[in-house]
Amino acid sequence: LQTRLQAGQGYGNTLNCVLTVYRNESVAGFFKGMSFPLASIAVYSSVVFGVFSNTQRLLSQLRHSDPAHSPALTDVTLASVVAGAVSVGIGSPVDLVKIRLQMQTQPYIKANIKLNPTAPGFPVYRGPIHCFRTILQKEGIAGVYRGAGAMLLRDVPGYCLYFIPYTFFCDWITPDGCLSPNPFSVWLAGGVAGAISWATATPMDVVKSRLQADGVYLNKYKGTLDCILQSYQTEGFKVFFRGITVNAVRGFPVSSAMFLGYELSLKAMKRDQTETNP
Repeated sequence: LQTRLQAGQGYGNTLNCVLTVYRNESVAGFFKGMSFPLASIAVYSSVVFGVFSNTQRLLSQLRHSDPAHSPALTDVTLASVVAGAVSVGIGSPVDLVKIRLQMQTQPYIKANIKLNPTAPGFPVYRGPIHCFRTILQKEGIAGVYRGAGAMLLRDVPGYCLYFIPYTFFCDWITPDGCLSPNPFSVWLAGGVAGAISWATATPMDVVKSRLQADGVYLNKYKGTLDCILQSYQTEGFKVFFRGITVNAVRGFPVSSAMFLGYELSLKAMKRDQTETNP
């Protein structure tokens, strides 16, 4: 729904998008392009959280000679920036394939000329591997990382507004005297942080989605700035907030589960280390 709302044509609102997708593509339409993200989400999340955690530990080691020292706000911010920058290297190709698969059945509208898929019922890409291979052959490495600039502008501030609110809310919710937050505090703080992060990242998410969807049939945008200007000129400022409701609603449960899994995994590993090295 997020991709269709941001990069598609003819969807008035979220409900209309849901009904249109269901009417035209049945339930399967809501799961298009999901196999590649599902196959890579474990690696992606491990890298992002691992980079964030280890950068924090490195900064604490450099500042206080103790990697376990509670990080300062500047340390959390810098670790978030590094995690956001690293995430683009893995996430950009995955998002590109997902969006191309989701958008290949959508009509392309430009100057009132409607270009339908090359053959009705026969999409451009047969699956994620074929999609990735086709993009690589036709557009090269630059094509695989199409929209990476917009994703960088989304993820660097987005992860700052992901990890910083999480750290703040965890500290605020956790009762005094507790060495670590309880699972409910982690769940709630993670959900709030996710909703904040995704809601504020929506404008650049729209630009990224449009850049990555562009190219299924025609290349409309020359780059990030050109996409921003064209989108604003044709649809106004409101276009940059398409899908904000879906992003915010989705961000809460996804981030709650992500942070809860992260914290529980850290506790389990620390417990194993303690038992192994008493």
